[in-house]
Amino acid sequence: MQDIAEQLLAWHTSGRSFAVATVVGVTGSAPRDPGAALAVDADGEAIGSVSGGCVEGAVYELCRAAIESGEPVLERFGYSDEDAFAVGLTCGGILDVFVQPVRPGADPALDAGIALIADGTPVALARVVAGPAGLLGATVAVTADTHHGLLSPAPSVAAPLERSVVAEARAMLDAGRTGRLVLGLDGRPCDEHGQGTVTLFVESYVPAPRMLVFGAIDFAAAVVRIGKFLGYDVTVCDARPVFATERRFPEADRVVVDWPHRYLDTQLDRLDGRTVLCVLTHDAKFDLPLLERALRLPVGYVGAMGSRRTHREREAGLRAAGLTDAEIGRLRSPIGLDLGARTPEETAVSVAAEIVAHRRGGSCLPLSAGTGPIHHDPAQDLAAAEDSRETPARRDRKPHAA
Repeated sequence: MQDIAEQLLAWHTSGRSFAVATVVGVTGSAPRDPGAALAVDADGEAIGSVSGGCVEGAVYELCRAAIESGEPVLERFGYSDEDAFAVGLTCGGILDVFVQPVRPGADPALDAGIALIADGTPVALARVVAGPAGLLGATVAVTADTHHGLLSPAPSVAAPLERSVVAEARAMLDAGRTGRLVLGLDGRPCDEHGQGTVTLFVESYVPAPRMLVFGAIDFAAAVVRIGKFLGYDVTVCDARPVFATERRFPEADRVVVDWPHRYLDTQLDRLDGRTVLCVLTHDAKFDLPLLERALRLPVGYVGAMGSRRTHREREAGLRAAGLTDAEIGRLRSPIGLDLGARTPEETAVSVAAEIVAHRRGGSCLPLSAGTGPIHHDPAQDLAAAEDSRETPARRDRKPHAA
């Protein structure tokens, strides 16, 4: 819902009823990830998308019906073998869509969650999307140090479950994760949903991931533009004030004049596993002190521009500074994928492609070269990697997965 949060806030503030349809489960190849949402207000205005067009009409009608009835509903959409033009996903995937009506003032937890999102406070919304009828649609808004809402009007009955929901949602918020959570009625985690379980969908609303671009060069301007396109909060940092100017980088959220390593030291409490660092200066006096710190931080991606010779010299300098092979191995250098890029814009596409592939577990091969799913599941990719380390005899007995 984060993509449409601003419009939802406007509807909520004006007291307008609406319904939100959220993708809470994806099986196979589907056009949108869990968390994608479409909302419809009482006047019939629609915003957002759950499928890129495949089932939008049917979901729109579900939202209108939910506004009228006031009842939430979980609906499954999949491919129809009998009629490919029927309501379904012609890409062959399956979407579970949860439709929840929202009437401002009727649900204190949901009201609190929307207010926290509007304030920019990191919050996880945990909503019951399957389970006992009395719990369907129940919401708990969880922040780092408090929570709002109850799963049941009988706290003595729901207390163990609620404690588990708050703890699990808080952990997901800390990691910036959105996804399903299945618990038993006693609060214990379960492998699969079924009788005696509660399935929740937890949506983490956290600030945009950060991209720190070091080196105010012409290539940096293109990387800034594509970073904003990908949804990053982008900072440009360079120690040279003549180059690090807002006029040269109008798309950047901020432009900082400082030595890169010194600026990085001031940002430690604002970095996380989603943070991307692009080191574009390829000047040892800037790069080495910066990379010595960056490669020891729990950030998502560190890439550095330069030739292969420059990279070898960097590696030697980092080893001399005491970094281990494992720490140096985290460095993506030369930065980007081999696209044959030459212009700043082409190079920025190369860098962005590597960042996305690293984040999503992509193979970096053409989609036409494979036969497997085009959307990667990191858990399945890990299992495939484990399989690849088995003996040839065991591998030969398993179906090939591209």
